[in-house]
Amino acid sequence: MSLTILAMLVALVVTLLLSFGRFANGEHWRATVTPLASIIGSGFLICGPLLAGEFGSAATGAMAVLLAIAYAVGAVVRFNIAHYEPFSETASAQDPILWLARGGQATLAVAYAVSVAYYLKLLAEFVLKYLPVAGPEHLVVANLLVTGIIVGLGALVFGGGMLRVERVAHGTVAIKLGVIAGMLAALAGWWWLNRSSVPVPPPAKISWNSLALLLGLLITVQGFETSRYMGEEYSATVRIKTMKHAQWISSGIYLGFMVLLTPFLGQAAASEGVAGIVDIMAIMGAGLGVLVLVGAVSAQMSAAVADSIGSSGLLHELSRRVLSVRWAYSLTSLLSIGVVWLTDPFEVIAISSRAFALFYALQCALAFAVARRTGAGTPGRYAGFAVMGLLCALAAAIGAPAE
Repeated sequence: MSLTILAMLVALVVTLLLSFGRFANGEHWRATVTPLASIIGSGFLICGPLLAGEFGSAATGAMAVLLAIAYAVGAVVRFNIAHYEPFSETASAQDPILWLARGGQATLAVAYAVSVAYYLKLLAEFVLKYLPVAGPEHLVVANLLVTGIIVGLGALVFGGGMLRVERVAHGTVAIKLGVIAGMLAALAGWWWLNRSSVPVPPPAKISWNSLALLLGLLITVQGFETSRYMGEEYSATVRIKTMKHAQWISSGIYLGFMVLLTPFLGQAAASEGVAGIVDIMAIMGAGLGVLVLVGAVSAQMSAAVADSIGSSGLLHELSRRVLSVRWAYSLTSLLSIGVVWLTDPFEVIAISSRAFALFYALQCALAFAVARRTGAGTPGRYAGFAVMGLLCALAAAIGAPAE
């Protein structure tokens, strides 16, 4: 059996299982899908070449460190779900802690608007790659395609509520995870067939520039915070549990991909972005390059939908529930459309990266303040909040943008 056929079969089976399996429509899986969709954007394709070029054979270890940082930040957000949310229900509107929370939410609203536009702009670029559109028309057609997707998703919200948009995320995540499973199967198959002559990876290397890049890559594994703003649909207990599940699944995918990519780290280091992964997968079979592009498109779509859901929940909470979730989604959509037409997302993504890191730093400060006010703090928690807050602030200050 060729590696291409193996990958296609695995991708099909996993996609069908995640689409029609008994658990697929359960509350816990639906609540897992949104943060999972946001975490696994195109990052699982881009991180390989970036880390290989900067860390050499230490790329997998660097990815493990990045995922550990992300999980620790996720723990801070989970603390805020459990303790800040009930505190905010009874606190005075002028409480300094609530103003701190609003500052973080405003920062995240900017980051979300940019990230949705960025994800969908990349999706448009992948689609137009195979269409005869060039010159000045290319940008206009890409922007029209992105605008059409955003408007279409907005129509789903007003036609059937957020659950319909969640179903879009569910479908694209099923395809994306199926494609990833197929890619991992092909890479594992290549290892087995070539186990006696696996190429030697490049030597390990670490520098201060490596640290800046690693912190800048935090945006490629973020997205778990969307669980924080899904309180209208799911209880705190469900959101905390499913956020953990989303981070566990995504961490397994990122680490598995990096480990299986080890023989190709030399080639990955010399490549750029998704195109490099397409070339690597094409070595194993001509059809695998197409599989990667399908994965990239579904990844961008699911990540954009997930961030839109998170953004609408955020604005709903920031307005103290004056804005309904539907109208909050509309406002998010308008902001994203404005970003699409007025900016170049490839340049603005640097702002988004730093905004996400700043939001996480503010979440750490919020957790510290809430722990003191409610008595939920312990010496270990205070130390953890402080360390993670400083690390996120450092990422906002020096993190190299991973566009």
